[in-house]
Amino acid sequence: MASVEQKRTAKAIVVAIVLLAAAAAVVIVSLNTGTIRLSTEAIWRTLLGGGTADEKLILFEYRLPRIVVTVLAGIGLGISGAVLQGVSRNSLADPGILGIHAGAALGLIVYVSFFRNMEGPAALLIPLFTFAGGILIAVLIFMLAFDRFKGLIPIRLLLVGIAVEAGVSAFTLFLSLRLDEDTYAFAARWLAGSVWGREWVNVLALLPWIALFVPLIYMRSRSLDLFALGDETAMGVGSPVGRSRLLLTIFAVALACASVSMAGGIGFIGLIAPHIARRLAGPQHRHFLPIAGLIGLVILVVADTVGRSLFQPNAIPAGVVVAAIGGPYFLYLLLQSKPNSRRNR
Repeated sequence: MASVEQKRTAKAIVVAIVLLAAAAAVVIVSLNTGTIRLSTEAIWRTLLGGGTADEKLILFEYRLPRIVVTVLAGIGLGISGAVLQGVSRNSLADPGILGIHAGAALGLIVYVSFFRNMEGPAALLIPLFTFAGGILIAVLIFMLAFDRFKGLIPIRLLLVGIAVEAGVSAFTLFLSLRLDEDTYAFAARWLAGSVWGREWVNVLALLPWIALFVPLIYMRSRSLDLFALGDETAMGVGSPVGRSRLLLTIFAVALACASVSMAGGIGFIGLIAPHIARRLAGPQHRHFLPIAGLIGLVILVVADTVGRSLFQPNAIPAGVVVAAIGGPYFLYLLLQSKPNSRRNR
């Protein structure tokens, strides 16, 4: 048994190293992507303290903050999706599909309706509003999907999430129509999944959420493993199922809402990243949670880079690029689950 565990740990470490190398490569490519090209030599020279004034301005004031935001948001979305799939025992759970992003969008629209300022220190408040909207919708969805006798029903959770997401999105659209032209344009770009956080203050607004909740989730990875066995079995081995599910759900919603608050309403990363991570690192959450975060990082940075580079001068939102990948993958998972459901009958 020990040798099997050691092999799984070693495999997870190897996968993490490969993904870290891939992440470093896509970040370097992204730093060199834009209307003004910088050579790899110029990038390294500038990062190490050299470079011209123009190169420093382009790298440190325009490109690097945006890339750091996408890195942090990708990690947050990947891990958030893995947690929501674990607590709901639903492999199709995703912050976007379950309506969490719709709640975050509602919180954002409420924020811009009152403050109308997304720059400077005011940006630090945006994750708080998106988290409030996301946790409100999450509580509503989990209450509607919970059965007093059967507990949380996975298929009901998915259906309720889709229905609530549709209703909240319609209400959010109604509120956005009451905004002025500039604020409405910002809200429309955000809803399309455009990475708008491009300053260091946006990095500072997102970083504490990732730095706090990712370790808290990882420390409770054993509880996520126990959820897969069913609530009765988990309670039988002494796990406080209700309390753990509530805390992990709050942590996952906080990660998802903070991430999309700075990166836009990007979906499907929370669906794709955990599935790929589970196949690469095995079923134990302590192994594949970091992998899910790294995969989310790579997907979002690549999507943002592709959207900015391939369609110049008109950039395509990263959310559109991710949806082009995530939509077919979601259909693939649905088709793959049909034979399993027939066998279970």
